[in-house]
Amino acid sequence: MSELTQLRCNIPEEHAGWRLDRSLATLFPEFSRARIQNWINKDLVTVDGDVFPSKHTVRGGESIVMSPVQEDINASNEPEDIALDIIFEDEHLLIINKPAGLVVHPGAGNQSGTLMNALLYYNQQFSTLPRAGIIHRLDKDTSGLMVIAKSLQAHTSLVEKMQSREIERHYYAVVRGQLIAGGTISKPIGRHPQDRTKMAISPKGKPAITHYKIIEKFAHHTWVAAKLETGRTHQIRVHFSSLKHPIVGDVTYGQGAQKVANAATELNNCLSIFPRQALHAYQLAFSHPTTKQDLKWEIPLPVDIENLLSTLRQYSAL
Repeated sequence: MSELTQLRCNIPEEHAGWRLDRSLATLFPEFSRARIQNWINKDLVTVDGDVFPSKHTVRGGESIVMSPVQEDINASNEPEDIALDIIFEDEHLLIINKPAGLVVHPGAGNQSGTLMNALLYYNQQFSTLPRAGIIHRLDKDTSGLMVIAKSLQAHTSLVEKMQSREIERHYYAVVRGQLIAGGTISKPIGRHPQDRTKMAISPKGKPAITHYKIIEKFAHHTWVAAKLETGRTHQIRVHFSSLKHPIVGDVTYGQGAQKVANAATELNNCLSIFPRQALHAYQLAFSHPTTKQDLKWEIPLPVDIENLLSTLRQYSAL
């Protein structure tokens, strides 16, 4: 079994009194707590040079060295020749424009044909990194910018930046109904109590904050720009659905039919066949993990959303 480059960190003082596995799962959110427990049980984790059980209580300040094995990270994921739309690349970073329809990680029902499979084919270097360097995700039917780490140094830095909200992520969305003005949605998000494949607004959920502004209004829809302050699963989709303004094409949170009463046939035809949620990650900004240079990328809307907006302007103008 081939080992990855060692992962190192110090236990924060505010984790004093926590279990070791809980602290490490918080510090390395790209790994599940069960996987970290497995590495602890295999003596692949040291605390100030010694090994301890998962239930060990940390005091804060300890030096951690974690030596996970490659087979545990990308087990059963095969390289596949899948085209990547690369926006930027250097020795530490890869910025891509993910198309709608591409799943990020293999999982139930999607064991192949994913972004991870594509990365493993593109560069063997990704096989030595946690989750092939992927540090965040976009839903299958959301398009746009993603950052992937190409080195362990970049991976560690980007995960820290994501945790501390230092990576700016901006999205365009077309939502149903007329929004009056921009604003902030601050509602906690957790697993849906009945359908575990969905998320929902929940008082027991994690804090979730989305800022948004209006780009263009139509008779029955609004084009908005949204900025994530937090990054919960399905956050933008759940938040706008909670306002009774779900994203066009979102069958999971869309609250019924897409068609508009008394609207032009051409508009309703366009809405009924729109193939996915009209959500696109158009801008990404953060400081480079090694040079510290401020970086920003912005890409245009994909053709399908551009066509949707054109139809709205033509048949649903104010």
